[in-house]
Amino acid sequence: MTITTQALSKIQYTIEQFLEKISSSQSYQALQNMTPTKRWTTLGLYFLASQLIIFGLLYTLFGKVIVVGFFASIIAGLATGIGALPALFFKDISKNLFNSLLGAAAGVMLAATAFSLLVPGISYGNIIWPSHGIYIVAVGMLIGAGFLHFADRQLPHVHFDALADEQLTSLKKVWLFIIAITIHNFPEGLSVGVSFGAGDLNNGLVLAIAIALQNIPEGLAVALPLVGLGYNKWKAVGIATLTGLVEPIGGLLGVTMVSLFQSILPLAMGFAAGAMLFVISEEIIPETHANGRSRYATFALLGGFIIMMILDNMLG
Repeated sequence: MTITTQALSKIQYTIEQFLEKISSSQSYQALQNMTPTKRWTTLGLYFLASQLIIFGLLYTLFGKVIVVGFFASIIAGLATGIGALPALFFKDISKNLFNSLLGAAAGVMLAATAFSLLVPGISYGNIIWPSHGIYIVAVGMLIGAGFLHFADRQLPHVHFDALADEQLTSLKKVWLFIIAITIHNFPEGLSVGVSFGAGDLNNGLVLAIAIALQNIPEGLAVALPLVGLGYNKWKAVGIATLTGLVEPIGGLLGVTMVSLFQSILPLAMGFAAGAMLFVISEEIIPETHANGRSRYATFALLGGFIIMMILDNMLG
């Protein structure tokens, strides 16, 4: 059963009501009345204070690895907002350029999946279950891919390449795309957390960088359609950033689970790898090869894969 238009409208209405409630609050109005310098300084101090509290609690309860893993998933999620920034200056970009960005993202994710999830996952699996590690990881991959397959079945299919997609001509379909991207971001954050939860900070760092790089074109794909439909540019960038902030939730869940229950580590790594491979194969690569525009994306994919392979070798 797919999400109906009525359900989608309800989700969109709830989000917009939440944003409207924030903008009409006294605290928001007080911020708006400040000078830009004072406003951003105040917001920065509030953010810093909240993070000190969160990270302090995590460090006290779980130790350094949890804190680093959670922080890395936040940075990876914020990369979505960085990718959305060009929407402040442009309403569209070259299809070949965007295709190349998506191709590079696919290459980065493929390399990260292979070198930072599957290979160490099998190694950990063989330690916990001698000679059976590869089978445990394979089961996890099937579960991860099945999870996203089920999630996609709940949403009518909307192409990843939103910039060139004629389907995204209505606000409801743009919000549908945003919801789909948000769902896909959860296992990406989970993969970062799982990788750090294994206790290998270098391996976790490589994966966090890979996810951050992949999130850049994703943020652009969310923001530009909103700008094209008349949304305020900063609001469009803010919404794009929010789609990436589901990743710290997945990251915290992943790093906490595998830190507390080491025996599920190979299964969790397989799950994250399967989910990422599903997104690459189902969403990213088909879009970069549509309408005879594959050559740029193919070489960009190779470039992204090579860069991450070199980075993994340097940090490993």
